[in-house]
Amino acid sequence: MTEQDELKQQAALAALALVQSGMTLGLGTGSTAKYFVARLGERMARGALTDIRGVPTSSATAQQAAALGIPLSGLTAEGVDLAVDGMDEYDDQLNAIKGLGGALLREKVVAAAAAVFVLIGDSTKHVARLGDKAPLPVEVAVFGWRRTARRLEDLGALPTVRMAGGEEFLSDNGNLVLDCSFPDGLRPAELARALCDVPGVLEHGMFLGMADRAFVATATGTLELLGGNAR
Repeated sequence: MTEQDELKQQAALAALALVQSGMTLGLGTGSTAKYFVARLGERMARGALTDIRGVPTSSATAQQAAALGIPLSGLTAEGVDLAVDGMDEYDDQLNAIKGLGGALLREKVVAAAAAVFVLIGDSTKHVARLGDKAPLPVEVAVFGWRRTARRLEDLGALPTVRMAGGEEFLSDNGNLVLDCSFPDGLRPAELARALCDVPGVLEHGMFLGMADRAFVATATGTLELLGGNAR
């Protein structure tokens, strides 16, 4: 296990302390969320946590959770008690970019349905400004995607179609993902509003003002950071 993997696991364990028996949990997607799901499965197997139901944000997470014996369900109108997910970037206000794992649409639906939404990761994900390190994933309909990409260019983006094994990557929803860089900088609030007006854009990877808290692992310990909605 690499040093960064160790940090991811530490952050996952910190978030796991929030889980109580009887909860419905939103289970995130990606390399850090995998550790949370793995440790959750271990505690359920020992009987330390019971009556847990998981709402997976991707087929990959669903497969991992099912293999660990975590009962799964779809997202109901009642939402989830707690959602835990990794982040590709986060800023000082706990705004984040997510979606490099390709599950941004389902991740955002579940995060928005959570009574408490928690980000986990390591300190290398911190940025002064969103877009400094990671591209912005934008999930778009396959139909007319080239026109959608042109509209994104009009907003200052340089979109690249995500590929997988020499073919276009398709999300679990059957959509394309355009990874967008912004040479002139990314203005999150303004861009989020503009993207909502582009036909063909189904979701973007900016999670603005959504996180209640974050657990960020560093070489000297794990930090708990509170967002504006912390409760």
